[in-house]
Amino acid sequence: MTLSSSGAHLIGQKIGMTRVFDEKGVSVPVTVIQVGANVVTQVRSPDVDGYAAVQIGAGDIKPRNSTMPLIGHDAKAGSAPLRHHKEFRVPEKDLGNYELGQELTLGALEGVRFVDVIGTSKGKGFQGTMKRHNFKGQQASHGVERKHRSPGSIGGHATNRGHSGKLKKGKRMSGQMGNERVTVRSLDIVRIDAENNLLLVKGPVPGHNKAWVEIRPAIRLYKSKVQKG
Repeated sequence: MTLSSSGAHLIGQKIGMTRVFDEKGVSVPVTVIQVGANVVTQVRSPDVDGYAAVQIGAGDIKPRNSTMPLIGHDAKAGSAPLRHHKEFRVPEKDLGNYELGQELTLGALEGVRFVDVIGTSKGKGFQGTMKRHNFKGQQASHGVERKHRSPGSIGGHATNRGHSGKLKKGKRMSGQMGNERVTVRSLDIVRIDAENNLLLVKGPVPGHNKAWVEIRPAIRLYKSKVQKG
């Protein structure tokens, strides 16, 4: 099921996980995201920029830790220097809903039941195939050489053309794990605490505690949630 993508995006900070109880007394694991005021720092129009988009900024930063171009950019919107900036596309007909210096709050998610959360996953460093790809490893019985966590032979793998012993693209091997952009789709909004600027969503969110994440209305629902939507 495809939903409208014209809803406002927000930038928030992951606080951590906890649990709440619903009206039936069932424990629901939730991630708490703090969403302060998001300021519209730029409105892009097709006439000037060739496409329709809105840029928002969030998070206070000391001017000495920012740059002069960014300080001047945020000042045009009547805002103090901001730490993070994100841009998202909007339909041209919806550009009138945004203006420079406008503040977006959790009220922008009113009536939204599911959201997508985008962030950078935790970096795990250089990892082997067992940890990175869940390989089972070699046999650990008597007589096996001490390389039980080895991925095994890869020398006989040729390319798709069948020439040389070069590995095929996408071969699962050891390498850097984590530290990549991750989108978790169709998370249920369990509760919105507008007074404390807190958004509670059901399930995990990528990144460490205090990491910044992007929140948008769900673009596509899982089949199991189509009935709820």
